[in-house]
Amino acid sequence: MLEGIVTWAEIDLDAIALNVRAFKRHVGERVEIFAVVKANAYGHGAVPVARAALEAGATRLAVHRAIEGVELRRAGISVPILVMGYTPPSGAEMIVRHDLTPSLMTGEFAQAVSAEATRMGKLVPLHLKVDTGMSRYGLMPEQVVDFVRGLAALPAVKLEGLFTHFATADWADQTHVRRQLATFLDVTRAVENANIHVPLRHAANSAATMQLPEAHLDAVRPGIAMYGMNPSDEWSPVFEIHPALSLKSCVSRVCSLPPGSGISYGRTFVTERETPVALVPVGYGDGYHRVLSNKASVLIHGQRAPIRGRVCMDQFVVDITGIGGVRQDDEIVLVGRQGDAEIRAEEVARLAGTINYEVTTSLLPRIVRVYRKGGEIVGSTQLGVE
Repeated sequence: MLEGIVTWAEIDLDAIALNVRAFKRHVGERVEIFAVVKANAYGHGAVPVARAALEAGATRLAVHRAIEGVELRRAGISVPILVMGYTPPSGAEMIVRHDLTPSLMTGEFAQAVSAEATRMGKLVPLHLKVDTGMSRYGLMPEQVVDFVRGLAALPAVKLEGLFTHFATADWADQTHVRRQLATFLDVTRAVENANIHVPLRHAANSAATMQLPEAHLDAVRPGIAMYGMNPSDEWSPVFEIHPALSLKSCVSRVCSLPPGSGISYGRTFVTERETPVALVPVGYGDGYHRVLSNKASVLIHGQRAPIRGRVCMDQFVVDITGIGGVRQDDEIVLVGRQGDAEIRAEEVARLAGTINYEVTTSLLPRIVRVYRKGGEIVGSTQLGVE
């Protein structure tokens, strides 16, 4: 624990590296890997995770917003960075200045990028997203060929990639994802038949990379599984992945409550007997959801201690009955392993009625991220990341 810090997330950069290497073995040397580090690397910290992924064999990065790419550039990261989401024409200057690769679906934005690239004397790679059945961002399949022909007339830009995203890659039933893939491959063939070469075709997220080898194409985009979290509730990962994040805190108070004590706001839990409890200085102000009240548990001394009463903004109470010798400042694990016991993000997500993605991306900045590599602390958001 860092001095003065009561709640922190430990990020194992070796686990990130192991997971990237596992993906690389799975897809083979020919297929490139976009390490998806959007949303602050799913709450893990974009810059240190990006560096670890690149050292392990990823060749490109993917974010959702241009400003996320700017953060990586300012940290000295020089590899191609794909901005997968929408950027308005007013963001063209940011894209070009920071050598980002935008995705696009409008002529207006393409023209804005072309104009800025011409002004700065740069050649900007573009990726075009195709909506094959997600019904979000992207061109409809029948619009692609004409749009690509229009891009060919613009100076200072080049079409580098075509991509799509699967709606149900995490399902055991692959009917829809295979339909989406077939549509996407039809589009890529139509573009090639129009005598326009596209070097990078990519479609597979973590789930599709694991389950659908024919979707590997020229590159894959692992996200959730790169962080060691399961990409599906319906099947297990096809190769071993290692959770990278542990959420930890420390006991801030120990006491014994008499029978009839109401715990926390609303007295949603009232003790029926004398009950030893510990106070945990974590709450929804940290991103630990209030809906976990009276549902989740934490680990203390390698044993489970259930939450009693409501999770507050900054703290909650746990029952430590049967856990001997608990003292102030003892370590608490909310997500991760302690001794032989483990609480995974998937368990917390199930209790909160959500998905593992939200468990880690919800963790707010006041939770210090501590980075470990080779078993040693190599940086933190309190002290700076080396």
